[in-house]
Amino acid sequence: MSLRTKGETGDALGTWVKLPDPESVEIMAHAGFDFVVIDLEHTAMDLRAVSTHVAMARSLAVDPLVRVPDHGHSAIQRVLDAGAAGVVVPHVDTVAQAEAAVRSTRFPPWGTRGSGGTSRAGRWGTLPRDEYLDFGNNGALCVVQLESRQGIENTAGILAVDGIDSVFVGAADLSMEMGVPASDAQVQDLITHALEAASDAGRSIGTAAGTSEQGLAALARGFDYVVVSNDTSILANGARQIVNAVYPDQAG
Repeated sequence: MSLRTKGETGDALGTWVKLPDPESVEIMAHAGFDFVVIDLEHTAMDLRAVSTHVAMARSLAVDPLVRVPDHGHSAIQRVLDAGAAGVVVPHVDTVAQAEAAVRSTRFPPWGTRGSGGTSRAGRWGTLPRDEYLDFGNNGALCVVQLESRQGIENTAGILAVDGIDSVFVGAADLSMEMGVPASDAQVQDLITHALEAASDAGRSIGTAAGTSEQGLAALARGFDYVVVSNDTSILANGARQIVNAVYPDQAG
């Protein structure tokens, strides 16, 4: 799977992983998801759990991306050395922030990432150094989230940054910032702007969806990949369906 070039491999389907137990990734892989996004922004997960998730995903041929908690260099470097296929950087609003995100994912002279070839990304020191460096500079994905009016308006400039592989539209935070529902015309016009900018740049663009129906609608609208639901919601909804079926009078 590649999220780099628009239309390169067709639509791709992922889901968020928010629980620390590796069974979450295992279940999602067996369910048939193309990739998972391990979430460090909105969970209490630690790097040890991320490392285990990445190993599980790799073993099952599912691409593991990690949404880092912020723009911090250290978190980006550590999850990449844990073997992540790439990072999703939240709340990128400007070209300067996009450039900084790229620098954190790349080795010198293109970035500031330190060499950690004895990590999983370097196959514990057994991967030739040039292969380790090549993946870091050319293979690891740098995806940035656009979740503000400013970020969306800067889509074209952000996608023009060398090393930005894809943008990810966060409609929930965008609508919250604007003080209107996600269905509001103002929000939808901005999303259309981002889609058109990505199309013009020939780069991929993704978004999140709560349900499969919403995911299908996003793909039909022109998004190249979609992250649908998450392990906790899938578990909670499945549990609720069972309870409601047995106790229909208590359905909530």
